[in-house]
Amino acid sequence: MKGKSGSRSEHQSPLRRIGMGILYFVLVIVALVQLYPLVWLFQLSLKTNQEVFGMSPFALPKSPRWENYINAWFDGGINKYFLNSVWYTVVAVLLTLILASFVTFALTRMEWKLKGVVLALFMIAYMIPLHSTLIPLFNIYNKINLIDNPVSIILSYTTFNLPITIMILLGFYQSLPREIEEAAVIDGCSIHKIFFRITLPMTVPILSTTAIINMIYNWNEFVFVNTFISSEKWKTITVGVNNFVGQYLTDWGAIGATLVISILPILIVYLFLSDRIIEGLVAGSVKG
Repeated sequence: MKGKSGSRSEHQSPLRRIGMGILYFVLVIVALVQLYPLVWLFQLSLKTNQEVFGMSPFALPKSPRWENYINAWFDGGINKYFLNSVWYTVVAVLLTLILASFVTFALTRMEWKLKGVVLALFMIAYMIPLHSTLIPLFNIYNKINLIDNPVSIILSYTTFNLPITIMILLGFYQSLPREIEEAAVIDGCSIHKIFFRITLPMTVPILSTTAIINMIYNWNEFVFVNTFISSEKWKTITVGVNNFVGQYLTDWGAIGATLVISILPILIVYLFLSDRIIEGLVAGSVKG
């Protein structure tokens, strides 16, 4: 029996190595296909308009124009839009995480009559298309003088990210052991101390995951800013790209530089925290 099993494994090992080699080859090809648009965008950011239209789209720039980044950052006002994107994103993410944690704790740890109704409302809100709310939101913000006000953007980001954040947190909260909280209740700990000192610290992994997901959405968002903001001083980097599009001339090199600047924060965060996203999602999907 040992001889048969040994010979069988010897036959299988070369086949397995060939299969793994093919798999890795396919994965490398897929990775190159995914990464090439970023390389192409970086090349675009270093070209002139003559090179963009007079050369092959795959050609390297003859003389890299690093001044495109300077023009985009200072002359195009991208530095101002970049800072707006940063503080909109940070404030909205913090608000979303705090409110979603409150709601999830109340849904999973407290008993009250309308708990099921509230959860259903949040799930229904998750299914509402964003674009169908633009006109009602515009009318509401206009009546309370929030048009062309950064508060309208932060409220919109927070509101639309709450349902998905709650959905992710629910699975994690349900997997947390209740014995620790029950022991805290016996020791006389109030509901507020249980949440802030026990439950909230245990949810840091999943909070990191939801923070990254919310950050990516808020950073790339275009529709709300384009609809509710008209002043240049409150626009974000996704809308600021339009500054380089003129009626008679479009500076494609500066547009490429702006897009490179806009995707750098997301790439850096994802490269350093991608493991956190996977760990948080796995932790939220496993109970017990």
